[in-house]
Amino acid sequence: MTFDPTTLSNFTLFGTAFAAAFIAALWLSLVIWTFRDIRSRARDPLARVLAILVVAVLFLPGVLVYLILRPARTLEEEYQRSLEEEALLQTIEEIPVCPGCSRHIEPDWIACPHCHTRLKKRCHQCGRLMELPWNLCPYCATPAPGARRENITMEEALQTLPNEAPADEPPSQPVAVEVDEPQAAETKPIEENPTESQEP
Repeated sequence: MTFDPTTLSNFTLFGTAFAAAFIAALWLSLVIWTFRDIRSRARDPLARVLAILVVAVLFLPGVLVYLILRPARTLEEEYQRSLEEEALLQTIEEIPVCPGCSRHIEPDWIACPHCHTRLKKRCHQCGRLMELPWNLCPYCATPAPGARRENITMEEALQTLPNEAPADEPPSQPVAVEVDEPQAAETKPIEENPTESQEP
């Protein structure tokens, strides 16, 4: 069976053109894929340009080099990981610990059972727990005992004083205050000066 040289050359030309078109499409698709991939993994414009140039110049070896040097995670994955780390840190920070022994404590504990460190105090008005540095109860707005109060009027200060005397003590009686009457001023006669000059 003999083949026509013209037909064979046509098949060879067609196969060569198909291979060249396939390689060109593969090269272009790899460049586009590299651009999309590096855009999702890096914000640096220089890194994006270098990645595209490596793939465009070296072709398949350039893709291999890019796969080795590209960032391991995308920007979205880095963002999700940062959110998870922040949530984990916030959860750890929300767990109360004793300032004395750094052991876990409950929010409603007044003292640490391990090192006996005082953690909170009670409001003498409503009985709810307060932090030790607080000078004012946030629940009933009552100042803590011994706290300094500023910008207070006389009426507010008198309201905090007891109105009734204790039952076991007799009521205090008013004390009379004796007032001395003013004494009449003693007058003395004015003596004339004997050294005054006499009339001639």
